[in-house]
Amino acid sequence: MLMATLVLTLMGLALGILLAAAAHFFAVGEGNPLAREIEDKLPGSQCGQCGFPGCGPAADAIATGDASVTCCPPGGRALAEELAKMLNIDPSSLGETPEALTAVINEELCTGCTRCNKACPTDAIVGATKQLHVVYAEACTGCKQCVDTCPEDCISLVTPQIDLTRWHWHKPEAA
Repeated sequence: MLMATLVLTLMGLALGILLAAAAHFFAVGEGNPLAREIEDKLPGSQCGQCGFPGCGPAADAIATGDASVTCCPPGGRALAEELAKMLNIDPSSLGETPEALTAVINEELCTGCTRCNKACPTDAIVGATKQLHVVYAEACTGCKQCVDTCPEDCISLVTPQIDLTRWHWHKPEAA
């Protein structure tokens, strides 16, 4: 009994050392640390509005300069200015940012099929089967996935009302 315990302990120790050595020698690189910082600031909803399949590839493209800091519509102007500050880009040179959109459900046409809330990547649509559905605007990224899956065509995308996080005072032009 003692010998079996000793053998299993030594085997476990040897395999643990072997796995630690393999993890050290075959480690995959961390990647671009700037891209990881940018990815942490992006919304993380993987909506694809920027033209990339998710926030990770978008962050890599922004870090390498292949994409503009204004490419993320859900992030809006505030995110673009924060990324510009991080990358030492003049915020006044950003130009227009893409307009963020929010889904709105027409209550009269909604039958409660629940296809829209199953398709929503951010769980912004709340409702139950054969019940009215509502969009939680703060969570909606405007990815259009709910619009594509709705069989009643009762969902539309609109520009949300301007609040303090979306408001931007345009710089006056010199006379």
